Amino acid sequence: MEISKMSNSHLEEIKDILLTDFDDFWTYSVFKSELQNPNSQYFVAIQDDEIVGFAGIWKAIDVMHITNIVTKVSKRHFGIASMLLEKLIEVSKKENVNSLTLEVNETNTYAIKLYEKYNFKKIGLRKNYYAQNENAIIMTLLF
Repeated sequence: MEISKMSNSHLEEIKDILLTDFDDFWTYSVFKSELQNPNSQYFVAIQDDEIVGFAGIWKAIDVMHITNIVTKVSKRHFGIASMLLEKLIEVSKKENVNSLTLEVNETNTYAIKLYEKYNFKKIGLRKNYYAQNENAIIMTLLF
């Protein structure tokens, strides 16, 4: 497994399967603009020449914010999200920020357990944050 910085060519490679194989709500055009944002960093997980996951962070002064960690539907539960999260933590530490924060759907128990495994703490709740009026748990890892 290789984790590398997402490029425009990576995005073009997953463009047609972004919403079906990755089950993500971010569109191609959103990612295209994110790759141009100087405060954003995105990474891809590549296995056997296939993109099997991606993740991103935003920097805001002294805080990093995880925008997403997504694994290809057919490749879930093989540790790909853990590897991507480890990369985001590593990059955040190099940026000398105070914390790494995120929102996670309160029904996504797999993701919540993943973040807790890496010592993220639940610090708040955003009501009706997601579609179908689902709440988001705010989690933070302090450095």
